[in-house]
Amino acid sequence: MSDSLNRNLFGGQFHWGVSTAAFQTEGAWNADGKGESIWDTFTHKKGKVKGNQNADTACDFYHRYKQDIDLLKEMGIPNFRFSLSWTRIMPRGAGEVNQAGIDFYNNVINYCIEQGVTPWVTLYHWDLPQALEAQGGWTNRNIINWFSDYTAICAKAYGDRVKHWMVMNEPAVFTGAGYFLGIHAPGRRGLRNFLPAVHHAVLSIAAGARKLREILPDADIGTTFSCSHIEPYRDRLSDKQAAIRADALINRLFIEPTLDLGYPVKDLPVLKKLTDYIQPGDEHLMAFDFDFIGLQNYTRELVKYSFFTPYISASLVKAKDRKVPTTEMGWEVYPHAMYEVLKKFNAYSQIKQIYITENGAAFKDVLANERVNDVERTKYLQDNITQVLKARQEGCRVNGYFVWTLTDNFEWAEGYHPRFGLIHVNFETLKRTIKDSGYWYQEFLK
Repeated sequence: MSDSLNRNLFGGQFHWGVSTAAFQTEGAWNADGKGESIWDTFTHKKGKVKGNQNADTACDFYHRYKQDIDLLKEMGIPNFRFSLSWTRIMPRGAGEVNQAGIDFYNNVINYCIEQGVTPWVTLYHWDLPQALEAQGGWTNRNIINWFSDYTAICAKAYGDRVKHWMVMNEPAVFTGAGYFLGIHAPGRRGLRNFLPAVHHAVLSIAAGARKLREILPDADIGTTFSCSHIEPYRDRLSDKQAAIRADALINRLFIEPTLDLGYPVKDLPVLKKLTDYIQPGDEHLMAFDFDFIGLQNYTRELVKYSFFTPYISASLVKAKDRKVPTTEMGWEVYPHAMYEVLKKFNAYSQIKQIYITENGAAFKDVLANERVNDVERTKYLQDNITQVLKARQEGCRVNGYFVWTLTDNFEWAEGYHPRFGLIHVNFETLKRTIKDSGYWYQEFLK
């Protein structure tokens, strides 16, 4: 381990952990009364996921949660961020509550506490009930009430033991990939789907947070955003302006209305079309005074002017075309991006506290003699944690870091190919093996 990198440099109140998501790990897709989510529907269609893979079994966390929480304890990881499956708790998204689903998360939470692991709960990590999607999903304004009702059920069921709550995970990704590009569930495309989905997600984030605050006045309430450090590809005015537009779309679209700053329309004029969906009084309903913001950063993006890209006239220059080191996801390995996004978001005076709620990397892992010697991942984590420390030492309000992810899992449209875990999973036998990066993190956390 690098001598200069030491957990103690962060102080005793810094939160260390790992993050996971229900759909990516649980499996048991139709067990014990669970309803169908948009990702169940999407992955059961041919051609939507690499190799036509699905998450019907995934890591089987549903049946093996004790084994995984035992590994958390063994590795000395004090905080466990996981999400709740809306359709496990409310099979049709509204109305009937499934007691078996409520019981499952009670068991997970209780076992975490028993093992000395603090549960951090995300209410929504992309697995919308298919029954609600059939009624328009995020494009239907009724979703604000559906989501608030779901939030209330979760808060009442688990709020006596769960102190840290995240309302949503990466709204820019689930609206952009799911309702504009169509490459994620539910597979919708175009502005007419994207814009209402964006606005209703913004309103739902704030409504869910208000519901949590009403029921759990002492809870630590946040929500998480994906972000990338954006730079112009060339020193040209057209590329610099393209980078500003891309930044507005990728980094500012959700955080600014949440902070009561409105949508970044000036820098991304296509957002003027949101007025079709904004109702009187919405500007006050979009904002919430969060206790913390979760940031999820993996890389940087270089952006150039592109006449042929509709709405933003900007395109990303792929890392492979730039001949730079990449992960299995094709993302540039660029740890300094972490420092840059922390400085960027820290500049919003309204943000009280920042946690890095996801950071990690997928590399080609080889299991040999019961060992995964994943040197690249270990270095990636060390380098990113070093950048967090640098930002913190310069006064950034960053007070937590969660690795993505605990176990290799189902990586959405990429299937099982990209492995992000600190723990290797053999997807045929479901055997778990702690990787060298996991042992490094264990040692670091001592």
